[in-house]
Parts: sequence; C-alpha cells; structure tokens
Amino acid sequence: MTTLSAALLLFLILDPLGNIPIFLGLLKPLPGRRRWVVLARELLIALAVLFIFLWGGQYLLELMHLRQESVSIAGGIVLFLIGLKMIFPSAEGMFGDVPDGEPFIVPMAIPLVAGPSGMAAVMLLAAQEPGRMGDWSLALTLAWLGTAVILFSATFLYKVLGMRVLIAVERLMGMLLVALSVQMLLDGVAAYLRAGGVG
Repeated sequence: MTTLSAALLLFLILDPLGNIPIFLGLLKPLPGRRRWVVLARELLIALAVLFIFLWGGQYLLELMHLRQESVSIAGGIVLFLIGLKMIFPSAEGMFGDVPDGEPFIVPMAIPLVAGPSGMAAVMLLAAQEPGRMGDWSLALTLAWLGTAVILFSATFLYKVLGMRVLIAVERLMGMLLVALSVQMLLDGVAAYLRAGGVG
C-alpha cells in the first residue's frame, strides 16, 4: 500500500463529513472564537492518540491485557450513550455538567475522530509493515489535515443552517449514531467470540 493510499484509507475511516453535524451540535453553545479553540484542541488530542496507537498501540493493549475487541466494545457503548443524548437531550445539555459548557476529549477527540476503527487501522498498518513507520506517520498526518480542514470549515455552516435545522440534523444523527454504535458493539462481541472469548 502506498502512502497516499494509506492516507485516503485513514481519511475515510476518520469520517470528517459524517462528523460535521455532531460537531456542530457539540460546539453550538460556545461563542464563535471559543469554538475554534476547542475544535483545534480536540483535533490535536485525537492526532496524539492516533500516533500513540500507531507507534505503541499493540504494546499498550498487551501491557493492560486488553484486546482490540475491548476497544471496539467500549467505543460502541460510549457512542450509544451519546446517540441517546442527541435524540433525547436533557436540560443540562448533551454531556451534563461539563466545565465551561464544552466537551473535553470525550466525545470529540475520542471516539468521534480517534475512534476504535482509526485506532485499529493504524495498529494494522504498523503490524503489517513495521519498517515503514515513517510512511504511516505521514499518511496519518495527511488524513488528519484533511479532516481538520473539513471540520474547521463546518463551523461556518452553523450560521447558514440556523438553530431549527441544526436541531433536526442533531436528532437524525443521534438515530444514526445509535445504530452505528450497536453495530460496533456487535462487531466487537463477534470478534471476541471468534477469538475464543477469555481463552
């Protein structure tokens, strides 16, 4: 696989287009300039997490006696809860009592950008051809840059869409997120059972 092919693969897995409505919903309570700061911070955290999994993910899982299936199942549970909050929002906001009313790490950096699929993909690249870590690092950086450009552009859509349309899109994305999270959870359980469970 070429570096550009790997970058395209990771870009599709990071799914910035699919994340646009969710990110807009998460950022809508914040003032304009603060949205940029929070978005930049969360994207940088996601990049750092993906690099950690690229360079040392397999060692981390072995050290903590965790398997990739566990990461998938945990990600599915978190996304399921987020989806429910989007469909049935509470008075205190999507993620309850968050400092300064803004998300931190969860769910924007993890699992929306640096999700189980992205973590597994970078670990797979590293495991298949460990001699090309420089290429994989460049591919991840390119994919992340493309994702960042799209998500930063999405903040302008907030003014265009308006509150009513944004709420409708948020509910719809909540439904899709619940379905995706269930699939992610089932995939993790199925992979765990195929691998022989605890044995």
